[in-house]
Amino acid sequence: MSASEQPLASLSLTHVHYNPTDIVSYASAWLALVPQVLCVTYVALIWASREVEIILMFAGQLGCEALNFALKRLIREERPKYMHGKGYGMPSSHAQFVAYFSCYITLFLLLRHKPNFSVTPNATTFIQRAAVSVLACVGASAVAISRLYLNYHTKKQVLAGFAAGVLLSVAWFFTISFLRTTGWIDWALEFPLSRALRVRDLVVSEDLTEAGWQRWEARRMLKQREDSESSRKSK
Repeated sequence: MSASEQPLASLSLTHVHYNPTDIVSYASAWLALVPQVLCVTYVALIWASREVEIILMFAGQLGCEALNFALKRLIREERPKYMHGKGYGMPSSHAQFVAYFSCYITLFLLLRHKPNFSVTPNATTFIQRAAVSVLACVGASAVAISRLYLNYHTKKQVLAGFAAGVLLSVAWFFTISFLRTTGWIDWALEFPLSRALRVRDLVVSEDLTEAGWQRWEARRMLKQREDSESSRKSK
């Protein structure tokens, strides 16, 4: 069979239908890729940091996807009639995914993240956290609305997905809080496998904007002094 006769198929993972003459539709098509981008971000952060909080957050995100998969096949509600995609539409997986992410990151920043500041934290610190939380929620809302604009889901399907994501996020967040309070997280971190993989639990008590910065500044100042001393000796 020649190359021209071979059947071809589209990779449905990123095959998003949109109106090429509508800029909002074009932007909505890009917003449809947010869950894939977040998954790549999760994996990159886990690989780079080995933080147990991120690992557990991602585990909850995967559980959220599994729940959506089960709900769609249990409810079996079709997508809107004018839609070119496949599969059931209730609840919206995109809305559920981003709702979980935005809700969990908001709860983490406002309730769990308590860094040990070298100076007393001020109102600016809270404003920064609140701003990131609002940005995450706005982004999640934009993704959810884009599913309506592209006609991939009905309003009911998007709202149901968003509600499911928020509820699962809250339940998982407080489950992790219970595991932390009762010492199960510390116990798991002492496992030989956890030690071998260098899994740690610093992000909860570490200022995210200062992570590694003070060590870098100390190294930079030391290098500058060494360069200055070398320059004086050479004269």
